[in-house]
Amino acid sequence: MKGLALATIGAVVAFSTTCAVFQLARGADASAELDRFGKAFAVVRANYVVPPENSDLIEGAISGMLSNLDPHSSYFDPRTFAAMQVKTEGQYGGVGLVIGLEDSLVRVIEPIDDTPASKAGIKAGDHILSIDGKVMTGAKLDDVQDKLRGPSGTKVVLTILRAGVKDPFDVTLMRQVIAVEAVTHKREGDVGYIKIPAFNERTSTGVRAAVEDLQKQAGHALKGYIIDLRDDGGGLLDQAIAVSDDFLDGGEIVSVRGRHKEDTQRFDAQPGDVAAGKPLIVLVNGGTASASEIVAGALQDHRRATIVGSLTFGKGSVQTVIPLDDGKWGALHMTTARYYTPSGRSIQTTGIAPDVAVAEGESDANDFESLIGREANLPRHLAAEGPAVKSDVASVIHPDPSKTYDDFQLSYALELMRGTVPGLIANAPRKNPRSASVN
Repeated sequence: MKGLALATIGAVVAFSTTCAVFQLARGADASAELDRFGKAFAVVRANYVVPPENSDLIEGAISGMLSNLDPHSSYFDPRTFAAMQVKTEGQYGGVGLVIGLEDSLVRVIEPIDDTPASKAGIKAGDHILSIDGKVMTGAKLDDVQDKLRGPSGTKVVLTILRAGVKDPFDVTLMRQVIAVEAVTHKREGDVGYIKIPAFNERTSTGVRAAVEDLQKQAGHALKGYIIDLRDDGGGLLDQAIAVSDDFLDGGEIVSVRGRHKEDTQRFDAQPGDVAAGKPLIVLVNGGTASASEIVAGALQDHRRATIVGSLTFGKGSVQTVIPLDDGKWGALHMTTARYYTPSGRSIQTTGIAPDVAVAEGESDANDFESLIGREANLPRHLAAEGPAVKSDVASVIHPDPSKTYDDFQLSYALELMRGTVPGLIANAPRKNPRSASVN
């Protein structure tokens, strides 16, 4: 897995550039377009109301070129590129917020314990209207995260809108080093629960340690494991492959297929299942994206796990990080390929449909069919390859309105694992899950 790296959201591939990467396309058309850019650059530089910095103009041009391709291609300026490299190591400078998008507003999913955000009293459900005075309404999640992050010891001002509070209010936070969320686990009686919030360099090691600890705690009484990938927005491709490999004895995990047939890469599992064949349930929802969809798709195709929850985000594209002059000029973060599950299914916009559709709560009764906040709803998203995911809304399992649940999907998964509700638990992998080969 040498040479793989992380993006803000989703799994990416990174590699060192060669001179060939920067060779301009030859021909009269390319030359004419570059002449057009040069003239525009000269006019702006000479006539804008205040003298602009050359570097600002160039960075803005590169950023616009990338961001107009699709929702996930972007330009990393040198500062952002450096911060991205730090994050792959499992920590970054920030305020400690898990965020998402809700009707073009930035919503706080939860503040991480013992971080500037939690200490300042920011609550789940709060909306971030602006950061340092810049309005965030309609912004891409990547851009919002970039604004929240920065060197430890620097200040950032958030304007918060809170339900029940009449007017928005400002909160000033001092950034600190935030450990990228680690794998956590706990014993739920005779079932082991493992939460993977993101895929960083420590994820597979964390999963293996969690399984080992749960086995020590429960021994032979352990019925199986629940792997929680809900609201896991992705991360390192090599870690998605490694986590899938942890639970598979062989077979393809994922294929990465680019613009040219010769660019196709296939990644296979090696012998050895850390769970020793114990049944697996994987929890997913609309926030399950990219690297986490790779894991869910691989375990589903091999019939190694039962997927429970709601339709996943549907980010099935690969972003390659290409440093410019070894990062001195930043890096291009560009979509270069698509992901496919072992059976040949494209993840892009279609996502991973659960084997057992379970609503997150009473309020999201139709959430399984909704594409709000998913890849298919993003402007300029790559088109799907393959049939759209269909579901029978009537088959979605909803909570009993007469009961109170802390986490209905988890409660249902525990009952399913114990056999107290009907359903098939997958623990016998297919010998050959590939039903198609698309190059």
